Amino acid sequence: MTHTIYQQAPLPFMGQKRKFVKAFRQILRGYPDDVTIVDLFGGSGLLSHVAKREKPNATVVYNDFDNYQWRIATIPRTNALLARIREVTDSLPRGKVIRHPHRDRILEIIAEEEQCGFVDYITLSPSLLFSMKYANNMDELVKQTFYNTVRRNDYCADGYLDGLTIVHKDYKALFAEYRDKPNVLFLVDPPYLSTEVGTYTMSWRLADYLDVLTVLQGHDYVYFTSNKSQIIELCEWIGRSRINRNPFECAHRVEVNTTMNYNSNYTDIMLYRKNENDEQILQPAG
Repeated sequence: MTHTIYQQAPLPFMGQKRKFVKAFRQILRGYPDDVTIVDLFGGSGLLSHVAKREKPNATVVYNDFDNYQWRIATIPRTNALLARIREVTDSLPRGKVIRHPHRDRILEIIAEEEQCGFVDYITLSPSLLFSMKYANNMDELVKQTFYNTVRRNDYCADGYLDGLTIVHKDYKALFAEYRDKPNVLFLVDPPYLSTEVGTYTMSWRLADYLDVLTVLQGHDYVYFTSNKSQIIELCEWIGRSRINRNPFECAHRVEVNTTMNYNSNYTDIMLYRKNENDEQILQPAG
């Protein structure tokens, strides 16, 4: 049976790894046919799809934490919705701003569809919003300027997830299931640090990114990051400095909230600690 081989995810997804497909295939060829491949942060499923096509006899576990499977299942509804929007925009110039009353009519159509069921706003976004802008719901969509970039053809994902073992789990729980098994390759593609993660269904702090690194210890992995995250530089520094304890341990913490304007604020933090073996206490001048 012939399977379609996708070179990119069939539906829009921020951070899909389509530019790495060729190099990823080359890595997979160094593994036995019966390898187990665990995609801890499955995202669009593109890495899992490529892995299963390259290694048909492998067990490929796709952790669909962002429910991409459901978006694929609703493609017929999405195509029907886009067809209705196309009726409004076909007479308008491509790539230009959609103004009233056409914009109002599009919002009415989307609202009608939402009353009947699920609207895939992420898939809808590239057809209505400026490049690389996404909306997750109607509240976010109505705040955006609309452009006539409506997709001309229907979406299709036939066979995209065929053969995959699909789970919906916290990556730590999934890793625990496979960490002690032999012949396992972990795919580790967390949301990038210092990068927009607005379309993901998880909220991450620095500690969360660092926790992911524990997966890499003593296991085969393919790990993705970017130069914005500076994770690699941080790990290289830790290796050089050989710090074996938290330098802020037992330090006191003082926080001051600062407001820049009506929608921007941040917290300044001061940490202080006096080592017990200090011989001198500094007094303020006076």
